[in-house]
Amino acid sequence: MPGESPLIEPFTVLAEDEDLPRWDVPAQLSELYGGAIGLREPCVVANFVESLDGVVAVPRLSRSHAILGDESEADRFMLALVRACSDVVVVGSGTLLASPTGTWRIDRAHPPAAGALAELRASRGRAAQPLVAVITTGASLDPAHPVLESGALVLTTVGAAAELRRRVPAATEVVAVNDGETVDLATAVAVLRKRGCAVVLSEAGPSMFGSLVASRLVDELFLTVSPVLAGRAATARLGLVEGVELVPQTRVAGRLRSVRTNGSHLFLRYALR
Repeated sequence: MPGESPLIEPFTVLAEDEDLPRWDVPAQLSELYGGAIGLREPCVVANFVESLDGVVAVPRLSRSHAILGDESEADRFMLALVRACSDVVVVGSGTLLASPTGTWRIDRAHPPAAGALAELRASRGRAAQPLVAVITTGASLDPAHPVLESGALVLTTVGAAAELRRRVPAATEVVAVNDGETVDLATAVAVLRKRGCAVVLSEAGPSMFGSLVASRLVDELFLTVSPVLAGRAATARLGLVEGVELVPQTRVAGRLRSVRTNGSHLFLRYALR
């Protein structure tokens, strides 16, 4: 079809732990991914693409994630696959601003696999699309974002909830998570759990990821390493973890569970706790 993403070559599996969960997945997904995928439930997982020199986001650069990922269709397939495994995709208001037309739908990420991704979700008893949850205090939230128009869940503070309910479209539900000036992420995850979200996928930026990691909430990280060199100068270019300092006080280390390649892209899967 015109405008449809091109087909990709199958991934090459270099290493993978034998005890990883493996769901019964459609043949197309298994052939492309190089085997079955699965997640232990409940879990919180994060997905990032970073440049070869460790940049994951360039503020105020439109489509910076796609540029840092070198416009890789294989990375978009991985994004769609992990989304298809998830009950909810969590983002922050900054991610909404950086993705003004984002939908976080599985069929938009990699259209050629849309049918197989939908089949995977149906076989797991999941809705056609994952819920989108926005964690925000409201200060930088764009109430006109299309994902809010189509219906999402906003998780916020008690103090901000009333004003946000007046600002966001009726299709979006606003839930007050906790008192205070910031949203408590552990409580936000607990709210999602009570709503039946066993697999929580964070596609938020490096600051929220840093807070999730510092709170010991992330079970697994899917990390795509692109061959692109981004470089750094005077302007801020963000690394994987921002806003918190871990070493030397806190040791957080991943355990490598899976290594794949597709072209010059490297696809890593780490257990973080």
